[in-house]
Amino acid sequence: MSTGPEFVEPAVQRGGLTTGPAEEGSIVGSTPDQAVPAERETGGADESGQTPLDGEQLRGAVEAILLVIDEPVTATMLAQVIATPEDAVVAVLESLRHDYDQAERGFELRQIGSGWRLYTRPAYAAYVERFVLDGQQARLTQAALETLSVVAYRQPVSRSRVSAVRGVNVDGVMRTLVSRGLVEEAGAEHESGAVLYRTTSYFLERLGLHDLTELPNLANFLPESTTIDQLEDELSSEGRDV
Repeated sequence: MSTGPEFVEPAVQRGGLTTGPAEEGSIVGSTPDQAVPAERETGGADESGQTPLDGEQLRGAVEAILLVIDEPVTATMLAQVIATPEDAVVAVLESLRHDYDQAERGFELRQIGSGWRLYTRPAYAAYVERFVLDGQQARLTQAALETLSVVAYRQPVSRSRVSAVRGVNVDGVMRTLVSRGLVEEAGAEHESGAVLYRTTSYFLERLGLHDLTELPNLANFLPESTTIDQLEDELSSEGRDV
């Protein structure tokens, strides 16, 4: 289910196999009168081995798929997956949309182009937005703070370099920092082509800094007469990371 106005990724108010020939329902003999009803006509499994759904089962299957998609899905695709005629799927979609609207649910079913998807109802956008913003203001973990510090002092820097400095893989943490708007891409490294990262203006805003020159001097936290580059070289020669 999507968010904002979608249900699952809130951009809140701010922002088949196609069926075969028409006579697929019968096994054709040498003459039309020799046609034998296929299993599908008697409620058995279809050619794929699936039993066609109807009624509440069909409705439930459509709803279940709508809850997990991350982009609009066509009625044709739903019909293919559920092994049900497309017109029956369309009827279910229209019925679900009507029922959600009648019950004034917190979400609604919309047809976007040729696809269908669940979205949060505009009337509740303010509450969804408040929830999302509150979540974004959660405190950063120690791992995220350490990773952010490396980026701040070594930028522009690649993820592999940050991982080397921290001694652990930082891919997940970097994605978190990017999603929070604290870190952004800054081109690619000339030699390796690796993506480089730097802090954002939002990072400066959150720390109350005018520019990066106002960051505390790292020299105050290092052994006397030692620079960060010298420390990294020393630890690397010992087979260790900073």
